[in-house]
Amino acid sequence: MQIRDCTPSDIPALIDLTIETFRPLFVGSLVDLRPEVTAHDHGRWEDDYRAEVPSLFAPAEDRFITLAEEDGKPLGYVGWNITNQTSGRLEMVAVHPDARRRGVARALCLSVIDRLRDGGVVVVHIGTGGDAFHAPARALYESLGFIPYPTVDYARAIQPDLRLGG
Repeated sequence: MQIRDCTPSDIPALIDLTIETFRPLFVGSLVDLRPEVTAHDHGRWEDDYRAEVPSLFAPAEDRFITLAEEDGKPLGYVGWNITNQTSGRLEMVAVHPDARRRGVARALCLSVIDRLRDGGVVVVHIGTGGDAFHAPARALYESLGFIPYPTVDYARAIQPDLRLGG
């Protein structure tokens, strides 16, 4: 496994990798929540990733992607940024389903954390889901020393009008 910086020519393969990585979430566990909210927020999830993944890579704006590959094929990546001179964020961690349980995400995260540290970053943030799909990610991040902040994000569909009690 080789870890390296992303180039613009890598982006199409990373989009495909992202869609395959997160497919079980969007066709599985999220569907079972509130279908009207899920359909609104994630009904075009593949197209959302086609737009989001390229936006992770803008080196002139301190947004980077570090990827792991084997035999020229991407195994996974971390999109990361420097949010100010001393804070960083891991925006997206994605590992292809065929490459899971091989230490790819751990190696990528450690590589990026080292780069952030070397660049003077003091605190690194990452977010993830609280559902079963994201349980391995939560375990990884906690094993790397990240601590969960207690936050709650609520959603409710209001169209059609779903008034309480009526």
